[in-house]
Amino acid sequence: MAARAGLVRFAVGRGGNARSMLKAALLAAVLALTLPVPAAAADTAPGGPGEPAVFTPADKQGFGTARSGAGSPVWFTLGGGRMTEVFYPDLSTPAVRDLQLVVTDGVSFAERAQDVRVRTEQVGDLVFRQTAGGRGWTAVLTYVTDPNRATLLVDLELRSHSGRPLTAFVLYDPALSREGDDDRAETVGNALVAMDAGTASALLAGRGFASTSNGFLGTSDGWTDLAADRRLDSRYRSAGPGNVVQTGQLRVDGAGHRHETLVLGFGADRGAALAAARGSLRTGFGAAATGYRAGWRSYLAGLRRPPESVRTPHERAVYTSSLLVIAATEDKRNPGAFVAAPALPWAFGFDRVIVPEFGPYALVWPRDLYQVATALIAAGDRQAAHRALDFMLRHQQQPDGHLAQNTRVDGSPYWTSVQLDETAAPMLLAWLLDRTDPSTMDALVRAAEFMVNYRKDGNVAPWTEQERWENQSGYSPATIAAEVAGLVCLADLLTRAGRGEQAGRYLAVADSWAAAVEGWTATRTGPYSPDPYYLRLTKDAQPDRGTSYNLGDNNPGETDQRAVVDPSFLELVRLGVKRFDDPVVRNTIAVVDRELSTSTPAGQFWHRFTSDGYGEQADGGPWNVNFPRPTRTFGRLWPIFAGERGEYELLAGAASAAGTRLRAIAATAGSGLMLPEQVWDTRPPAPGAARPGTGTGSATPLAWTHAQYVRLAAAIDAGHPIERPAVVACRYAGPC
Repeated sequence: MAARAGLVRFAVGRGGNARSMLKAALLAAVLALTLPVPAAAADTAPGGPGEPAVFTPADKQGFGTARSGAGSPVWFTLGGGRMTEVFYPDLSTPAVRDLQLVVTDGVSFAERAQDVRVRTEQVGDLVFRQTAGGRGWTAVLTYVTDPNRATLLVDLELRSHSGRPLTAFVLYDPALSREGDDDRAETVGNALVAMDAGTASALLAGRGFASTSNGFLGTSDGWTDLAADRRLDSRYRSAGPGNVVQTGQLRVDGAGHRHETLVLGFGADRGAALAAARGSLRTGFGAAATGYRAGWRSYLAGLRRPPESVRTPHERAVYTSSLLVIAATEDKRNPGAFVAAPALPWAFGFDRVIVPEFGPYALVWPRDLYQVATALIAAGDRQAAHRALDFMLRHQQQPDGHLAQNTRVDGSPYWTSVQLDETAAPMLLAWLLDRTDPSTMDALVRAAEFMVNYRKDGNVAPWTEQERWENQSGYSPATIAAEVAGLVCLADLLTRAGRGEQAGRYLAVADSWAAAVEGWTATRTGPYSPDPYYLRLTKDAQPDRGTSYNLGDNNPGETDQRAVVDPSFLELVRLGVKRFDDPVVRNTIAVVDRELSTSTPAGQFWHRFTSDGYGEQADGGPWNVNFPRPTRTFGRLWPIFAGERGEYELLAGAASAAGTRLRAIAATAGSGLMLPEQVWDTRPPAPGAARPGTGTGSATPLAWTHAQYVRLAAAIDAGHPIERPAVVACRYAGPC
């Protein structure tokens, strides 16, 4: 119908006299009588099921939720000029693909927010504002969630630069219950409602929609129509099942009418979603924003004052934002379940072979949870750290007591490989929290028994099925450091709990592993130095043997284990197993700096390990696992290593250097103060396409990065790493 409507508009606009006007009217009447019913009157959209639903990109500029309980189980993310994933009813379940503004003059342009200049800023405590500018228009959108309902509210101001009226639409792509390909959509009164078997959403506008349509992505959705002729000619009352997209014409024109409120509500069914959205619309954006801000202000008031080490306004803003982001990553219905990131990077957001169920990174890793919990302790939120420990212990795997590689927020395992540093994590955290109650002790003993007796494929502990970076088995200095420190901490807790008879066995195992770690993992015959240095890992506890293995992540061929190093060996120092001035430690630092570090405008950062492939392709394409002929991918720089180096430097008496690391991490923050998983090195996908030291398409915000920033800031003020277990350092590294 778009071409036919265009014919009518051409006839009317061609001449200015009465005769031509009459001819145009007659032509319109003939068309109305002889042509099929216009698409605007159609019940069901064609073109199903639409293009497959995906959750990319993962580099978010904003992430927010109200500081409230289970009554407001909604989290939003912002990226690429629009609202991206919204999570409901928990933080492991994305329910929205995106929501964005479209502005058109009806003649010469129709522009989506994702296609124009947009700046995203944090203008309050997890209150975010996006400012978009197109051809003769500017739009400002501010986002909060209702502290009392399962709703998201958007305050919109549209301004026409010329003063001539424009037309604005909202495009909404639901992806309910983690899957976007089985949704149904319909217009219900003045609401756009989407449903699947278990969840529903309802989108409302404060003054109602002037028109609506429901279609399928890429075939009959509103943007496909608007992009063709700048008009919403096809208006379908329903669509689905499939990857549906809903379109609503707003009653703002940027000239006479500039303000509007959008409300997106969720519920178990259509009625609940509509009730939530209508309730928030009645109370209004202002009331929701006031409660939203008050909740986060109250939370911050209960924490320690920002450390003196965060000196500039930007650094203080990043510190505060980090505290809020960490707190916001806790699920509201599952206390202590802090997810790694509210994002699904690269293939994790689109490849159904790699992720049959969309989820990563919106999962709980015990490793990341330990990092978050130690930062919360540093900030003064010990109760949240207790909740994190309780979550770990509540979801120990039965009957053996190990911790799953990761879980959904309800504790159900997602990936199931064994990583022994994660099984040690609750022992370390319990020591920091002085937990000696019988229930905790019993749970930790089960974990310890699993760890010291672990066997697989003819290997025995401290060998681990997967080490810190989750794609290799072997003897890892970082994993062994966690195992040793965990056993020593547990022995101390047992002694304090009056169960000293159990402590001796764990201390004996820890002592033997601590004494052997250098012999298992430091090579004297490697290519980087004639003096011994720690390797990423050894496959066989024979570091002077040229055993080779494939590094994974699209690396071709195999690599001699003596040629692969990793900054993670510093866990030996951070956890008190080795002294900072140990000669092998110092030599490994020199090797790692030569082989893995890069200086950027933000500061010095490190790759995870030699030839790391976990990152974008050379042309900037997403990471994926490609078989049978891999497309080479390249891991970039990780800001967390700047924090870990800073903690080492504090032990070495170089507080000024540690401060430099803190500033480097802060410099990687985007405009919305989110800290990334990875930043670009000096090999951007194209000249000028990406500035070194800025975030890649990796998971952003990464809770671990924010936690490392908070922890290092507190450590600088304290003069030492605050999470380092003194009982371990006194035993092995001294002085006490």
